Amino acid sequence: MAMIDNDWLEVLSGEFRKPYYKELYRFVLQEYQTAQVFPPADDIFNAFHLTPLSEVKVVILGQDPYHNVGQAHGLCFSVKQDVEIPPSLVNIYQELHDDLGCYIPNNGYLVKWASQGVLLLNTVLTVRAHLANSHRGKGWEEFTDAAIRALNEQDRPIVFILWGKPAQMKKSMLNNPNHLILEAPHPSPLSAYRGFFGSRPFSKANNFLSENGVAPIDWQIENVEK
Repeated sequence: MAMIDNDWLEVLSGEFRKPYYKELYRFVLQEYQTAQVFPPADDIFNAFHLTPLSEVKVVILGQDPYHNVGQAHGLCFSVKQDVEIPPSLVNIYQELHDDLGCYIPNNGYLVKWASQGVLLLNTVLTVRAHLANSHRGKGWEEFTDAAIRALNEQDRPIVFILWGKPAQMKKSMLNNPNHLILEAPHPSPLSAYRGFFGSRPFSKANNFLSENGVAPIDWQIENVEK
């Protein structure tokens, strides 16, 4: 497990010493030793590694990692470049196209967003292969809640994009008037037609950032050679 070593460490280091985290660590270690678990252990904290706290402009909250082989690499909704784009991300790209005119790329690798200040955070950071939500309720939620509280306390404007009920349950933690909260149904094929399509989160986020003197996000993910 590659430890957090940037400015997130200052606000999260206290969590590592709490009893729940010690139990979580033991559980996760046992899972990696006895089962197939995603993402790879060194990728668990990639959302924090790639988007330091001081650089966060937008937060997109996911639920738990993709649970099929080779997909998850520590950023919610993102997959590695040579992996088929999952259905939820297909719908995210369709909304991005309809909202900002971005072309739909041939890959689902969202590191470009993370490097610009989009924190792609799952509320649960590990999962057993082929068993969605299998690590729910083991302690990750308490850890990521601490990160969400730290983000809420930042005095600069941040956009929180909450797709679906699990993400929207975090809204009560977000009471800082500096921030913008955007809510919509989850982009999953099961719910995207209930209001995700047409919600225009990308233009709304960029308009808010620009109005507050913050450089907007370049949301276009480029094609890669296959």
